Amino acid sequence: MSGRRMGIMQPYFFPYLGHFSLIAACDDWVVFDISQYTPKGWMNRNRVRHPDGPPNWVSVPLRNGSISIRTCEAQVQDVAATERMVLGKLSHYRKRAPFARAVEALVREAFALPAGDESLVHLDVRALGAVCAYLGLPFAPKICSELDLALPPDLGPGDWALEIASRLGAGSYLNPASGRALFDPAAFAARGLELAFLQPRSWSYAAGPFEPLADLSILDVLMWNDPATVRAALQSHAEVVVAESVGA
Repeated sequence: MSGRRMGIMQPYFFPYLGHFSLIAACDDWVVFDISQYTPKGWMNRNRVRHPDGPPNWVSVPLRNGSISIRTCEAQVQDVAATERMVLGKLSHYRKRAPFARAVEALVREAFALPAGDESLVHLDVRALGAVCAYLGLPFAPKICSELDLALPPDLGPGDWALEIASRLGAGSYLNPASGRALFDPAAFAARGLELAFLQPRSWSYAAGPFEPLADLSILDVLMWNDPATVRAALQSHAEVVVAESVGA
């Protein structure tokens, strides 16, 4: 099988390194924002380093964050106030991390939404785009709710990706290995799609006077590492496995 490889993921707020490994391994990216919103997940929060204790949460308060809405309907409560809060929780990095100012600029870029736009999805996508531009990764996302796909309403958890990738003309679909139990390789093959999984590995990096911590937000990674080092880690700490070979 040949063709462009597609990734389809929910929008996350400055996610961990493995999320960007997935983006780097894909040709096309679809933001899956048409499912039920999940409170207390990764869509409106993530973890950064605390100077004196366990990791600190940075969260985006919502006007309407509940299971009664779809993800595409989630609205940020106060964009400007949230930007100030996030930057405040990153301020301790300035004295120690060599790239603190560059990371603060990424946060400001993410929150520079057009006037009146309070969409959590748009905020998350801007954050992904700002990081990708900084790292030199191609990123031209399609937002599912803004596409005219007319998807069937009764799709199961493992069927959304198959239907979207097929309709958008992908040749291959790539998913994090943690979710491989949801997918049927035969169903993908029947639609002419290759199914593959990305297995990321934790990457330990020096963080000044602090001990290494795994799977923090990409914001922490970028505080301590230059873009070239991070790009290399995206490739060296992730492996693509084609579905037919999984469990062989």
